[in-house]
Amino acid sequence: MEYEENQVPSIPVGPLGIISMKSSEELGDLVNKHLTEYRKSIPECRFDHLLYPGYKRDSYLISVDCPRFSSGEGKAVIKESIRGYDLYILCDVGNYSCKYKMFGMENSMSPDDHFQDIKRIISAIGGKARRVNVIMPLLYQGRQHKRVSRESLDCAVALQELERLGVENILTFDAHDPRVQNAIPIKGFENIQPAYQIIKALLNSEKDLEISKSKMMVVSPDEGGINRNIYYANILGLDLGLFYKRRDLSRIVNGKNPIIAHEFLGDSVEGKDVLIVDDIISSGDSMLDIAMELKQRKANRIYMAVTFGLFTEGIEKFNEFYRNGIITKVFSTNLTYRSEALKKAPWYVEVDVSKFIALLIDTLNHDHSLSALLDPSTKIRALLEEHKK
Repeated sequence: MEYEENQVPSIPVGPLGIISMKSSEELGDLVNKHLTEYRKSIPECRFDHLLYPGYKRDSYLISVDCPRFSSGEGKAVIKESIRGYDLYILCDVGNYSCKYKMFGMENSMSPDDHFQDIKRIISAIGGKARRVNVIMPLLYQGRQHKRVSRESLDCAVALQELERLGVENILTFDAHDPRVQNAIPIKGFENIQPAYQIIKALLNSEKDLEISKSKMMVVSPDEGGINRNIYYANILGLDLGLFYKRRDLSRIVNGKNPIIAHEFLGDSVEGKDVLIVDDIISSGDSMLDIAMELKQRKANRIYMAVTFGLFTEGIEKFNEFYRNGIITKVFSTNLTYRSEALKKAPWYVEVDVSKFIALLIDTLNHDHSLSALLDPSTKIRALLEEHKK
């Protein structure tokens, strides 16, 4: 983040405060570092009439704690004044490394536990803050976004809970289905795509990559992710292919109909590098099946790019596919927890989104428009031009 002379000065909504939950401590520290460095770089003479005491600080992090009783019940404690603050609660609901003891047994925190702690923090704020915003990169229950037969609508209910608790803005990344925001039509809901950060990491990692229709192709892993992949294909100027999942609708395994086969629609991938883009790698079985299918069709290098690399069944399968030359690299953001084994994997490339989040927070704190940040097309084109040179 760099200060620009042509910035329009404006009075912030309130003193900035970041509540980084235990699940997001690492990401919160990075965001805080970018914000402190950025605001310290602003010349005093430029904003001297707007820089109230506390605008420039060594840290914007607010100290909080969410302890647990031995019975498993919990509470939230805010350890400093937040009266009049513009607060941003940062929480990774997918961080399974957070643990607590209940009846002497150690438990990993589930998404339900993390979401409950968000509500506890808002309750502890007690209406004293000027504005409360929630940054939930992995949207809570985002995969349960629609009703099929007699099912719960967990994500919509959760968003309405946050609305009733007084949250003004909810920021999330690459929601499974952004239409779930219709549950809270009069509140701010931003679904942010880290396309610029992913493409930048791809180009920095693979210097010899040729972005042209004759050498590369974008492939959507399923019909649900087609819009996401259309964007990547258009912005990179590449052709698009599509896999669709043929499922056995007569039975349910692990909560869903099992996949019988992956069928491919599109031009030949023979000799081409392939970029597969999705929102989440869960177990990774579908992505690896697709990679195998592409290799059988004589694709060259295969790259996977996802916003959230969960790897719920470990990374051994990916290690094996990498050793066998089936996959080349997997790009995933630091928006959710990554195990140390994953970070050290030779095929894994981490995409840092902390600077982007810091910019989003600073922009919202000044009540400026996010439009330019949410559409990175111009920046991506500049990246591609630089890569061609």
